Amino acid sequence: MPLPETEVPGRLQAELMSRGLRMTRQRRIILSVVETAKQHLDASQILRKAHKLDPQIDRVTVYRTLNLLKRHGLVDELDLMHLQGEKHYYERRPQRDHIHMACLRCGKITEFESDLFDRLKGQIQRDCRFHIVVSRLEVGGYCGQCRSLPS
Repeated sequence: MPLPETEVPGRLQAELMSRGLRMTRQRRIILSVVETAKQHLDASQILRKAHKLDPQIDRVTVYRTLNLLKRHGLVDELDLMHLQGEKHYYERRPQRDHIHMACLRCGKITEFESDLFDRLKGQIQRDCRFHIVVSRLEVGGYCGQCRSLPS
């Protein structure tokens, strides 16, 4: 589930600090884990990575930090077609909305950006007189590698 390499390190911390929120050492570590993730992580994976840097970080701190980031619109919570059961994954809110394509056979998640998707959102806003604040789109199918495998 690779993510684009567009994140500026420290952006989440700077955003929260600019909103007057306190930056504890544990919160900074969790933010760093989220920012530097090369794939979509669930809360348990975030906890494991953060715990390696500070064994005092616990599950409650991770969930509180994730909820704070969600409330401030800095991360998105995704279910990624529930390929891994009821797990939820987190990604930093991208500069540009994108589509998550989930392979129903191998579980690979690919992100896709498109001017057409941007135009569709614009049309929805115009035609429906609806101001879009956040959009998430997930599609399930078979990646090129799995399509070539026999059933």
